[in-house]
Amino acid sequence: MAKEKTEYVRELEDLPGIGPATAEKLRSEGYDTIEKIATASPHELAEIGDISVDNAKKAIEAAKKSTEIGFETGDQVYERRKQIAKISTGSKELDELLGGGVETQAITEFFGKFGSGKTQVGFQLAVNVQKPEGQGGLGGKVLFIDSEATFRPERIRQIAEAQGMDPDQVLKNIHVARAMNSDHQILLIEKADEIIKKENIKLIIVDSLTSQFRSDYVGRGALGERQQKLNRHIRALQRLADTYNVAVYITNQVMDNPAILFGDPTTPIGGHVLAHQSTYRVYVRRGKEEKRIARLIDSPNMPEGECVFKVTPEGIKD
Repeated sequence: MAKEKTEYVRELEDLPGIGPATAEKLRSEGYDTIEKIATASPHELAEIGDISVDNAKKAIEAAKKSTEIGFETGDQVYERRKQIAKISTGSKELDELLGGGVETQAITEFFGKFGSGKTQVGFQLAVNVQKPEGQGGLGGKVLFIDSEATFRPERIRQIAEAQGMDPDQVLKNIHVARAMNSDHQILLIEKADEIIKKENIKLIIVDSLTSQFRSDYVGRGALGERQQKLNRHIRALQRLADTYNVAVYITNQVMDNPAILFGDPTTPIGGHVLAHQSTYRVYVRRGKEEKRIARLIDSPNMPEGECVFKVTPEGIKD
């Protein structure tokens, strides 16, 4: 019996069921290589490309046959990770806790009670990322998704002036969108590819990630749907981080867990979905006066630890 010949394809348009118009839609959403099609979800591909799920499955199958998807050696992963860069938080202690700062290709989550400093760290990162490489920045711009009406240009100006930067230019480099509900927030991230490529975005801030989901899905009956959408949302953020080598900084709300009888009952919203997807997870709480205590809860390569930093009128300091 003759062995079936595998036809290798190199362009999206060569895949079955993918015409020029569909290929353009997929490219605009970041699916610009055969490898990315091969690892895509059929339903997600169908929705983005406006094609049937069956056609999406056929395209994915053809893409899998045309690409080498498998294992790579540890040294290859190490070489790839050399592209990762870090943004300084403004505090050497906090940078050290995170392994050098907030890194690209990763999701860094800060959770804590109101007034704990989560948003202030975000503001500082939005300024610092615009600094040149070697000075704590990446020479890039910012995408800021505001779900709690917390974005304050006045505060950005104050921090920028303290850094000796042009406050007007710093504000022009921050692209802000107000998320009106959870579906709008999801859409903003799904449509972010174009602005990331066009504007040299190096940092995405979502403040906060869970606020709109918390208000849109109330009660136990809605929990399953909420978690499913939240999972898709956080995965979309990780895809942007990986595809464009950008850093993602998210803040998260908390609740008190009555089941915890001893110790701090503060628990982050989002459950296991968010716990597993965040690369770095930091619990931040108020200390005396301007002091804040940050505790690294989870990290793939850093030990658990604590540090103290200050939220001052000039920004984040040691």
